[in-house]
Amino acid sequence: MSRHTQPPVYRPALLTDVTDGVATLTVHNPAKRNAMTPQMWREVPAALERLAADPAVRVLVLTGWGETFCAGADIGALRDGGEESRGLAVTAEEALAAFPLPTLAAVRGHCVGGGCQLAAACDLRFAAEGTLFGVTPAKLGIVYAASSTRRLVSLVGPATTKYLLFSGELIDAGRALRTGLVDEVHPAGELDARVRRFARLLASRSLLTQAAAKEFADGAADGAPAPERVAYWERRARESGEAAEGVAAFLQRRDPVFTWRITSR
Repeated sequence: MSRHTQPPVYRPALLTDVTDGVATLTVHNPAKRNAMTPQMWREVPAALERLAADPAVRVLVLTGWGETFCAGADIGALRDGGEESRGLAVTAEEALAAFPLPTLAAVRGHCVGGGCQLAAACDLRFAAEGTLFGVTPAKLGIVYAASSTRRLVSLVGPATTKYLLFSGELIDAGRALRTGLVDEVHPAGELDARVRRFARLLASRSLLTQAAAKEFADGAADGAPAPERVAYWERRARESGEAAEGVAAFLQRRDPVFTWRITSR
């Protein structure tokens, strides 16, 4: 079953669709290469909260309308209220990074500035050949947020982070793959099909495993997880029945049916 919300095509907005356990959140502002307006930044946390609360959602795919992902923040908004717009972008980025389910960015065209912030906040990034990536505050005299800088360092390391932030230069999908900014690169005509297959694969796996792995991996830079969080996930594993279902499905040579859902953290 699909649930789709689409405003008139002339209005910048975030579009949402849920099909077969996969929620797709689409950045829609085609007149400006899907640049994010202040209102769009504001809508991101609320949209994510709704999707996280939807029991039908197992995976989130973030993408852009048409042939580009996101050209960043609307420059007019930066001129009229730059500090506020940058704050909204960081809030949206943090909400996306904290989304409790697996997230996958499907990237094509330009993924620049705030668009790269959003992509970096996802768990995984698949890109089309020909995609260009850039983090461009040095072209505007903007101090890039500390949290965004650290997230970029965790993906690509200090040297590539400095290259991107110092220069503002765009890099191609091949270099993005080599440096760890993206996880897979596909011919443009094959990206959507690969994203659909992989998202549905993720939706079929144990959300218990994924949620625990996401928390542990995201906190790895800060050291070992707190003992109470390890105990929390061990308790959830014992109570969930996920392992019993996984073993039974393996022995019976069938696909497992995992039913555990996130109710609280």
